Amino acid sequence: MERIGICLCIVAAFVFLLSGAWVWYTRWRLRRIMGHMDRMIDAAMEGNFKEQVYDESMLSYIEAKLAHYLSASETAGQKRKDEKDKVKQLVSDISHQTKTPVANLLLYTQILEERELPNEESKFVRELGNQVQKLDFLIASLVKASRLETGMLVLQPKWNPISPMLENILAQVAPRAKSKRLELTFLLNSLHACFDWKWTAEAVYNIVDNAVKYTPQGGKIVVEVLNMELFARIEVRDNGIGIPEGETAKVFQRFYRGAFVIGQEGLGIGLYLSRQIIAGEDGYMKVQSKEGEGSSFFIYLPMHE
Repeated sequence: MERIGICLCIVAAFVFLLSGAWVWYTRWRLRRIMGHMDRMIDAAMEGNFKEQVYDESMLSYIEAKLAHYLSASETAGQKRKDEKDKVKQLVSDISHQTKTPVANLLLYTQILEERELPNEESKFVRELGNQVQKLDFLIASLVKASRLETGMLVLQPKWNPISPMLENILAQVAPRAKSKRLELTFLLNSLHACFDWKWTAEAVYNIVDNAVKYTPQGGKIVVEVLNMELFARIEVRDNGIGIPEGETAKVFQRFYRGAFVIGQEGLGIGLYLSRQIIAGEDGYMKVQSKEGEGSSFFIYLPMHE
């Protein structure tokens, strides 16, 4: 009996050692595989991945799949680059080819407007001039948006004061606001933020211009700058026609024109372009509105370089 007990103890010890060895080997092999896969991923990220295992193991299978994926990704990336280059070339061609004919149309229209024409013909010439100006604005806006989307137009955010930029914008809209007897209130301060002066001015101008456009005679517009710790917020409030519930999420879409602005001038690209510009500076935009009570647009500019 004692001999059987000793044999059982020896067998148990052998099984224990064998199990321990198997666990150690399994962990060692798993660490080896994980280490190899980690090196594979690093090589893939650096762009110099090559297959190294050529057998029927799972590791060889994974290497082959990764190589196939990287090859497909490289092909797709090159295709996207080629398409982006084509779009850039197309935008450049459109900008170049349309500039001269539109400028000529504007020139000839101005010449006709300076001449003494019968009332009906004079009316047609004025309308022609208005349509050419709209066409010129549309082409310019489309080219700007396309350049932003394709990376042709690179924003250069810098640490700038906000108030001088807003004062320039408000000086531009003041004559039209005065003609509509609008009350303009500017609550400015000495806040700075990181933004591209030229393009941010265009983005904010689109918002303020819309406020003047869609606020009826005798209305009120308030432009205020607030410190939100991480962002400087430019708020443009009005008591104009407002935006119906359910359409506030759509107003930043390209060419979107809601039923609430039918009859008003506009092309539906200003807000889209503004949002693209602000997003390109690591900022963002929001809107709150209620139909018949006015709108509030919020522009957040980062307060860090």
